[in-house]
Amino acid sequence: MDFSNIPDIQIFVGVAVALVAVGVGAFYLFSSKKPKASLDTENFKGFKLVKRDQLSHNVAKFKFELPTPTSVLGLPIGQHISCRGKDGQGEDVIKPYTPTTLDSDVGYFELVIKMYPQGRMSHHFREMRVGDYLAVRGPKGRFKYQPGEVRAFGMLAGGSGITPMFQVARAILENPNDKTKVHLIYANVTYEDILLKEELDGLTANYPDQFKIFYVLNQPPEVWDGGVGFVSKEMIETHFPAPAHDVKILRCGPPPMNKAMAAHLEAIGYAPEMQFQF
Repeated sequence: MDFSNIPDIQIFVGVAVALVAVGVGAFYLFSSKKPKASLDTENFKGFKLVKRDQLSHNVAKFKFELPTPTSVLGLPIGQHISCRGKDGQGEDVIKPYTPTTLDSDVGYFELVIKMYPQGRMSHHFREMRVGDYLAVRGPKGRFKYQPGEVRAFGMLAGGSGITPMFQVARAILENPNDKTKVHLIYANVTYEDILLKEELDGLTANYPDQFKIFYVLNQPPEVWDGGVGFVSKEMIETHFPAPAHDVKILRCGPPPMNKAMAAHLEAIGYAPEMQFQF
C-alpha cells in the first residue's frame, strides 16, 4: 500500500475540520443574536400581503411578509401597530390594530380584521389583494406585559376587541415559565361574529388549568351553553377571580360595552389600578 499521500490527506482533513468549526461558530454567533425588529416607531414601512383568508362575510385574516424568513415584527406583548390606508374617498386614514401573531412567529405577521360597511379603514382592507403593501408603524400602546406580574388576568372582550387579549393570552400560555392564569369573557352578537374561535378553543384544550373562556351572545343559536344577552355583573363575579392586589382586569370592546363593564367592575370592588382598557 502507498502511504506517500498521507500528509496531504491529513492537511485536507485538518482544513475541512477548521472550516466546519468556523461555520458552526458563526452559526451560534448569529443565531444567538436577537433578531432585528421590523417595525419603525417614527416612519411607516410597507409590508407585502402574501395570503388572505376570508373567515366570514365581513372578517378576513391577512398574512404579511417580513423582510426575511427569520425576521420578527418586534412588537412587545400587549402593544399594537398603526396601519395607514385609503378610505372610499381616497383620503388617508390611520387606525390601530393588534396582530394575532407573536415574535415567535418568524418571517410574517397576521391581522384578523372585521370590516364594517361604513368603516374607513375597513374599505382599505376590503380592497387589499395579495401582492399589495400595507403601511405600518409602531409599536404603540401603554400596556407592557411582564411575565408573572400578576397571579391572574380577567379579560373582558367584545367583538374585534379580542385581538389584544388573544395576543397576551398566547404569550402567557406559550411561555412554560409563566404560570399566570387567564379568565376570558368574550361577548358578541351572534355565533358567526366570534373571532378566532378555533384558536381560542385550542388554547382551552391545550391549557385547561390555566385558560378559561366564557362566551356570551346577544342572539345565541337554539342550542347554546354560554351566556345570553349582555355581560352582567353576575357573569363577571362567577367567571373572574375576586378582586385582589395580584389580579388585573383587561378590557377591550365597543365604547358602550367598556362603559358598562367599568361600572360592573367598580361595583364588584376592582379598584382603578386593577384595571386596564386597551
